[in-house]
Amino acid sequence: MVSNFTTQPNSAGKRTIITSALPYANGPIHVGHLVEYIQTDIYVRFLRLRGEDVIYCCADDTHGTPIELKAKELGVSPEQLIADVFKEHTRDFRAFLVRFDNYYTTNSAENKHFSDLIFGRLKQKGHIYTKEVDITYCEHDKRALPDRYVKGKCPKCRAGDQYGDVCEKCNAAYRTTDLIEPYCALCKNPPIRKKSNHYFFRLGEFSDRLRQWLTENGQLQPEVRNFALNWIKNGLEDWNISRDGPYFGFNIPGEEDKYYYVWLDAPIGYIASFANKVGDNGNAEEQWNDSTIIHFIGKDIMYFHLLFWPAMLMGADFKLPRTVNVHGFLTVNGEKMSKSRGTFITAEDFSRKYPPEYLRYYYASMLSRKLADIDLNFAVFREKINNELVANIGNFCHRVISFTSRNFGGRIGEIEHHAALEKAILDKAGQIAHHYETLNFNEAVREILAISSFGNQYFQAEQPWKLIREDKERVQRICGFALNIVRNLSIVIAPMVPDISTELQRQLNVTDLRWSDISFTLKNHAIGREKLLVQKMEGQEEKKFPLNLKVAKITSIDDHPDADKLYVLQLDLGQEKRQLVAGLRGHYTKEQLLGKNIVVISNLKYAKLRGVESQGMLLAGDDGEQVGVLTARDAAPGTAVRAGTLENGTAQLTYDDFMKLTITVQDGKPVVDGLSLRAGDEDVIADKKLKDGARVR
Repeated sequence: MVSNFTTQPNSAGKRTIITSALPYANGPIHVGHLVEYIQTDIYVRFLRLRGEDVIYCCADDTHGTPIELKAKELGVSPEQLIADVFKEHTRDFRAFLVRFDNYYTTNSAENKHFSDLIFGRLKQKGHIYTKEVDITYCEHDKRALPDRYVKGKCPKCRAGDQYGDVCEKCNAAYRTTDLIEPYCALCKNPPIRKKSNHYFFRLGEFSDRLRQWLTENGQLQPEVRNFALNWIKNGLEDWNISRDGPYFGFNIPGEEDKYYYVWLDAPIGYIASFANKVGDNGNAEEQWNDSTIIHFIGKDIMYFHLLFWPAMLMGADFKLPRTVNVHGFLTVNGEKMSKSRGTFITAEDFSRKYPPEYLRYYYASMLSRKLADIDLNFAVFREKINNELVANIGNFCHRVISFTSRNFGGRIGEIEHHAALEKAILDKAGQIAHHYETLNFNEAVREILAISSFGNQYFQAEQPWKLIREDKERVQRICGFALNIVRNLSIVIAPMVPDISTELQRQLNVTDLRWSDISFTLKNHAIGREKLLVQKMEGQEEKKFPLNLKVAKITSIDDHPDADKLYVLQLDLGQEKRQLVAGLRGHYTKEQLLGKNIVVISNLKYAKLRGVESQGMLLAGDDGEQVGVLTARDAAPGTAVRAGTLENGTAQLTYDDFMKLTITVQDGKPVVDGLSLRAGDEDVIADKKLKDGARVR
């Protein structure tokens, strides 16, 4: 199971091995993952353009209990699951032009070899020992629970619903048994503790060496270095590197039912993937140690890559990375990625809707060396593509190529020379190289747009469409100079949008350009035919949720004068007051309802119910046995309630219109088309425990 891409060999200096974090093999690649792979690929492509010897390695992370359980859920073997996911992952990477030299799997002979080798060296040197420990065990599921299958409160910051290894709120690492109020993530029952003999890595013994490496490493981002140094300052605990069966992974040598913890063999997968590329394990170790190593990761796995991984490499006499580049998280339209909020977008879904290179360009325009989150805002995305990639770069290149083809049959001879403009553009190219090298891609994009703007301004100022009637030879030289700008643009955009660059060079009738080809030397040349490089993104009609839902506080309640099952409610919606008639008598007392924050449909046509006007309708779930009103306890009256990120509709609806919608209660929360209802940052809930599938009406 391997995916190879060929690179042009170049021995100009020492080889650089570059890796991205290994995606887990139990789910699809999504747009959040792609931040890292696109960032790494842009960097790798830039180095290749400069003629550097680069190997870009990655692999699917295939071991651990989640793989085993997912396979069981699907009724397939773990091996079949990871084979299927491998095909999906490599398909998505190809779609987004992420060009690995080797994409492999951690469930490989090479990874077993290097895991055993590193484990053996660490054990031989006394860095690994065994001791009996308490493990977390679920009596209901009859199994030891690994860290990702125990949840509870973080022992450091007390954040709730945290996994048993690392807190997603404060990034603290801890033992599963440290969790406060733990519960089994499978059955929700509280686990028990049992005794088991486990292998431990003496991480604390490496504190001084790690501190020195972090302090002296001028390549690390300052924020990243400080995080890691603070962890060392607070004390590093020895690391449990074994797991009890059942477990999908590598058996520890000499053990029957003990396995390497996935975080031991997963980063070793970097070396294994490189070894698979090289084709010889012994030679791979030598080449690894003779290369420059650069890792790209997300900030959620800093602890492992800044402490555990380098300590293992130190102890096993392997080369340490020169740097570990860390990026932030991705939000979508300002929201955390979530299926229920409609902000979880797979790579496959995105590529079906938009050209993948548009995302590469957008991410490049947002990424810098700073450890900062970025937002995939689709309004900004469309604006950047239309105003920058299309209107600036694409428009300039197309107008120059098409004008030259139309008026000179695509041929140029000598070119005009403008020393000041040539110097400005070449200086910009130098700055762009620096920004690529320092991972400030947003600054590289800014300078690329400046070069394109220089070209547009030059072509506009010369007005060749007018001058051609008076001096056709000079216009041909003007076109030649402008085409040199286009050629330079095709090189500087190549790391970000490689297919667009290739198409542009095809139209220019040039191939295999390198960074060193940036110049003004193209002359006596025939170009090809023009073709639109990029298409404008049309403004799309945003899908709307038809209901205009708002939070309303019940301020008073009266019995309906002519109906035994109805209440008349007075409501505060923030900027307005309303009256509703609701069939809640028999389900709630007045005291139970008074003061509640409920959810109402504010764009429903008013109606009279038994002679009393109802100015809208409240929402409640009904499972046939109980009725529970939908509430947003902490939201202010008037707060909009939305389905995912959809905007609420404003058109007036009838009761029949409302009944065409299907809103159900799942796990206590109302859901429509897979999207949960939220009032600001708060989930709307049913205030009674209803059966899943209860209809909201």
